[in-house]
Amino acid sequence: MYPKLIEKLLEQLCKLPGVGRRSAERIVFWLLSKSTEEVRELANAMILLKEGMRFCKSCNNLSEQELCLVCADANRDRKMVCVVESPKDLLAIERTGSYRGLYYVLLGNISPSEGRGPDDLNLPKLLSRIKEEEIAEVVIATDPDAEGEMTALHIGKVLKGSPIKVSRIGLGIPMGSAVEYVDISTLTMSLNSRRPVDI
Repeated sequence: MYPKLIEKLLEQLCKLPGVGRRSAERIVFWLLSKSTEEVRELANAMILLKEGMRFCKSCNNLSEQELCLVCADANRDRKMVCVVESPKDLLAIERTGSYRGLYYVLLGNISPSEGRGPDDLNLPKLLSRIKEEEIAEVVIATDPDAEGEMTALHIGKVLKGSPIKVSRIGLGIPMGSAVEYVDISTLTMSLNSRRPVDI
């Protein structure tokens, strides 16, 4: 049985994704081995992260400013928008270096089992961008699992009848996987072999 201060921290650390009791114990003892200043710097960095990060007003990516680094980059292809589920997916695609357009981050997907429906996707904001910025192509890069496919299908239906090209990332990503975990070469191939969405 640990002292109350350790037990309280263990309880909080176990709330982190992928952190069980043993991992939490290792973190606690690592923290105890560091100086007060080092631990304070870590705690301050977490507070600054929470207080300083926001969602980009244009694409919903994580940002310290009103616009994220991608949206603020004048060298991007401003006629193409890649729709992803999360900022982590955006970063995975950026690491490939093969996509130079803009993004739209859904901040979720359609998942009936978790109570998330089409209204939770904030698609009106995407539709406004498509119209105002005269977007020519929307690339749907949701995960190739049941939720991602439902989400992609719904986006395709919403965009049906519009003059823009709608495509879906193609070969290489196995069903049931997540975009953020796919290796760079596979993701690059998938982006380059995107296919039209049948709407």
